[in-house]
This record gives sequence, structure tokens and C-alpha cells, in this order.
Amino acid sequence: MTIVMQSHDWLALLGQYLMLSMLSISGAITTVPDMHRYLVVQNAWLTDAQFSSSVAIAQAAPGPNVLFVALMGWNVGINAGGGIAAGPHAWALGLLGLTITMVGIMLPSTTLTYFATRWGHRNRTRREVRAFKQGMAPVVVGLLIATGWVLATGNQAGGTAPAWHLWLLAGAATVVVWRTRLHLLWLLAAGALLGVLGFV
Repeated sequence: MTIVMQSHDWLALLGQYLMLSMLSISGAITTVPDMHRYLVVQNAWLTDAQFSSSVAIAQAAPGPNVLFVALMGWNVGINAGGGIAAGPHAWALGLLGLTITMVGIMLPSTTLTYFATRWGHRNRTRREVRAFKQGMAPVVVGLLIATGWVLATGNQAGGTAPAWHLWLLAGAATVVVWRTRLHLLWLLAAGALLGVLGFV
């Protein structure tokens, strides 16, 4: 996939991630639906497959879960450079995209978190601080459900009937995570095996 990006597009990408940083309650993964809207639907800078792969690869890899943001930025840059085979120019744009998305997603939320947690720790016994913490729980759950929805529907080719076996698999995985103490790595291994066998 090859795209054309001007300097104002790169600035818009930075601005989008700066804004998403302030909405990333409980982590950047909760902003996946809006990232999908912006990168895939609105601007067509990534394909559905690139988007879903960025999230899946980063979640399966060891390290912080925010790495999917770096992969999305890398893919946008690579697409702007004409693809991975285009050589050093594409790789440089990949690094630019990676840097823009990571600075955008990390800078505002990290700064706010640093100052807010210091204040919250000093005032942890105040009623409004306790109420805020309790009120954020349903917001986080809703954002995670929206993220799961976007990732699950990304497996459908445009306009085709829903892949019910994928929805059944997602539901089964949800129940296993919710009701058992099975380690998540076992579910990732099972998903990889099902992918190799062509089930997903």
C-alpha cells in the first residue's frame, strides 16, 4: 500500500495522538476504536489487516502494550515511503511515523499522570478522590468492550456476512478469561495454533 503524506498530514497525526493520549484511560489500548476510525476509515493510511496486525503483534510480544502505537506509526510511515521494499527512505519515514505516534500518545498522559498521581496520593482520603476512582471503572470497561468490537469486526471483508466462528471463538475466550485462572499465554498459543490451521 502506498500513500501520499504532506507535512500537514504528519502534524495532524501528531495532533490526533496528542488528543488520544488524554483519552487513554487505563492505557492506550482503550483508544483503538478511534485510532481505527482515524487511520483506516477516515484517512486510509492503513489497511484493516495492517491495523489488526499491529495490535495483535504488539500484544503478543513481550513488553509494554503501548507498542502497538509504535507499529501503527511505523506502518503509516512505511506506506508513505512506498512500502518496505522501497529502502532507506521508507524506513526513515517509518521511524518518523513511529516517533510521532509514540511522542503523541506518551507525552500528555505521562505528564498529567505524574502530577495527578502525586496530588491524588497526597489527598487519597478525600471523598472526591475516592469517588473519581470508583467512577472510572465502568468507563474503562466500556472502552475495552469497544476495542474488542473493533478488533473482532476487522476480520470481516467489507460487506460479507459475519464470520460467526470468530465471534464464537471471541466469546469462548472471554468466558475463559472471566471464569478461570488460565494464563493468557495459553490463549495466545491456542489462537496462534488456530491461525496456523486456517481457522482464523
